[in-house]
This record gives sequence, C-alpha cells and structure tokens, in this order.
Amino acid sequence: MNKTVGLLKKLHITFKDANLYEQALTHPSYNGDANTKHQDYEKLEFMGDAVLGYVTADLVYKNRPEMSEGNLTKLRSVLVSTKPLANYARKINLPDYIRIGHSITVDQVKNSDKILENVFEALVGAIYLDAGLKYAYRLISSLLMEDILNYDVDNLTDYKSKLQEEIQAEHRDAVQYVTIETSGPAHDRTFKVQVLYNGIVLGVGEGKSKKKAEEMAAKSALSKRSVI
Repeated sequence: MNKTVGLLKKLHITFKDANLYEQALTHPSYNGDANTKHQDYEKLEFMGDAVLGYVTADLVYKNRPEMSEGNLTKLRSVLVSTKPLANYARKINLPDYIRIGHSITVDQVKNSDKILENVFEALVGAIYLDAGLKYAYRLISSLLMEDILNYDVDNLTDYKSKLQEEIQAEHRDAVQYVTIETSGPAHDRTFKVQVLYNGIVLGVGEGKSKKKAEEMAAKSALSKRSVI
C-alpha cells in the first residue's frame, strides 16, 4: 500500500480510496498465486479506456484545429493504441508499482506492452472514479500533449493508397515508384523517389526511408491532381 500511496503523491493525485488504486495496479497473477479474492485491474480498464478516449479526443480537437475530422479520428486512435499507452506507463515508472504473482517476472511486465496498456487504463479509471475527471484529465494531458502537438499529419494519411484509388478510378494500370537518388552516409540516408504512370512522372518525394519518400511522391502527385 505504501508504494501505491507513493505513486499517487508523485502524480499529485489527491485521493480518497487508496484501495481502488491498488486494485488498478494488481495483475491477475497476484490473486491466482496468493489464492486470494482481491480484485485486479481488469474491470477498471473498462472505465479507463472510456476516459482516455474522451480526454484524448478533447485534447486533439482543441490543439490540432488544422486537422480534418478524419485525421483527428486517426490521431486519437494512434495515441490510445497499445504501444503509446505502454510508453506513457513507462514514463511514470508504472511497472515498479504493479503487484504480480510468482508466475510472471518483473522483466516480463516491463517488456509487455499489453500489460502496461491495461494497467495504465486501469489507473486512469481509478483516478476518474476516486478523484474525478479533473485529475484524470491533467495526467493524460501531461503525458500526451507533446505527441499531440508534434505528430506529423503525413503519418496519418496513406497517400499511396489514395493515389492508387484515384488512378484506378480512371484507368486499370497501377502506378510505379522508382528511386532516382540516394544521398547521405549509410546511417542517415535520404531517398528521392518518382511516382510514374505509363512512363509519365506524376510526382517526386524525399524521405529518410524509401517508404516515406514514396508517400511524399504520392502526396505530390495528389496535390497536382487537386484531390487532397
């Protein structure tokens, strides 16, 4: 219990029921090995997932006004997916506070994105139920805001698929991507790619990977066709 209280103090959470947070930080293996009936984090995930979805939507909407509805939806989905949530859990050292049984190791918990996602969601749910939305909102904002402000919209848009759809709406053949230039040292390459249709250059793009350069070439082609 003292560890749980320490976490809450570190997160500046004014709490009423520390037991609720301990439940959020309890892996199912703890009860199985101890042969106890203490509740674990699984039920609190439900509430935390809903709160995360709402708060993230609110933050994205207010802080990325230039984004279309579709990209707002995509960004929210990216931010509340397994990998980012696990990384947010690591930022607050959540693995150090999770109660586990003998059937699982601390290293397994630290390396499991899914477990950390689940516990993070449960913690948010516990904060909401015990301390209220203000505290849950503050924690989520402190962890997600940098990613919200800095996320590249080009990572949300599949320009290659969109270009192919546009081309195939008029023709049958597929477009082709050709790397025309590679520059920079081996550890920091820059690729330049053309996208062609029947030998005609539709667009050119650059990127630190061939995939990124192809996306930028497709974006260039789409901008010329005025369909983005």
